[in-house]
Amino acid sequence: MNEENLVVVEEKEGYAVLRINRPDKRNAMNKAARIAMLEAMEALKGRFGVIVLTGTDVSFCAGLDLKEASADREAGVEADPATSWQAVNVAIRAHPAVFIAAVNGLALGGGVTLINVCDLAVASERASMGMPEMGFATYPGLAGPSTQYSLTRKRHAWMMFTTERIDGATAERWGLVNKVVPHDQLLPEAEVIAAKIGQFNQTALTISKGAMDQIPVEIDWDGAFNFGIGKIDEINRLTAAGSEGLARFSKGERLVGQG
Repeated sequence: MNEENLVVVEEKEGYAVLRINRPDKRNAMNKAARIAMLEAMEALKGRFGVIVLTGTDVSFCAGLDLKEASADREAGVEADPATSWQAVNVAIRAHPAVFIAAVNGLALGGGVTLINVCDLAVASERASMGMPEMGFATYPGLAGPSTQYSLTRKRHAWMMFTTERIDGATAERWGLVNKVVPHDQLLPEAEVIAAKIGQFNQTALTISKGAMDQIPVEIDWDGAFNFGIGKIDEINRLTAAGSEGLARFSKGERLVGQG
C-alpha cells in the first residue's frame, strides 16, 4: 500500500475525519503510519475543534505493528521515542481538538488505548474490543493504564486477565464507549456529534479538554470548584466568547447547541 495513504484526512464543516488506512494489517500502526498520524494531527491543529478518528474496513486498530517491532529488535534498530505509539496517544491528549473515536470494528491492545485517549467514543454493533497481551505473558503497557481510567477495577481486570473481547453493547454498558449504534449509522452518528461540538468556541473546547487531564485524582470539593472557576477565567482572558455567552444566557437568549 502507498505509504502516503496510511492515514486519510477528510475536512468537513467544523470538524475533520481522520481514518487509519492499513486494512490489510487490521490497521496496526507501523512507524510510517504513526508518523503519518502525527503529521496529520499537527496539520489539523487550530483549524478544527473536533476530529473523528476511525479505521478502514473491518478493523478500528489492532494496535502497534508487532511484526515490525519484532523485526526492528532483531535487527538492532532502536525505537524513536518521538514517533512511538506512546507519542501518538499522548499527542491526542495534548491536541487542542476534541477527539471522537468511531469504533468501526476490531480494537485490540493499542486500539483500546486509542479509544481511551479519545474524549468521546461511538461504537458499531460489530465492534470488538480486547487486551490480548496477557496471552503473550506481558502487561498491556498502554491499554492497561488507560483502561483503568475508564472502567471500574473489576471490569478492567476482566479484560486484562481473561483476554476476552467485549462487544459494542458491553463496551457501552461498561462505559468504555458513550454509545453503540448499527454499523451503517456509525460514521453518520459520529459526524452529527462532531458537527454539534464543532459549533462551539475552539478556545473553550481546548481549555475544557485540558481541564479533564489537569484535575488531580484526589481533590477536595472546594478545590475542584476553584479549579473549575479558574478555567472559566482562563477562557475569558483568551476570548470574549465566554463572557459574551454568559451575558446572553443571563438575558434568556438561546445559545449555540441548545435545542
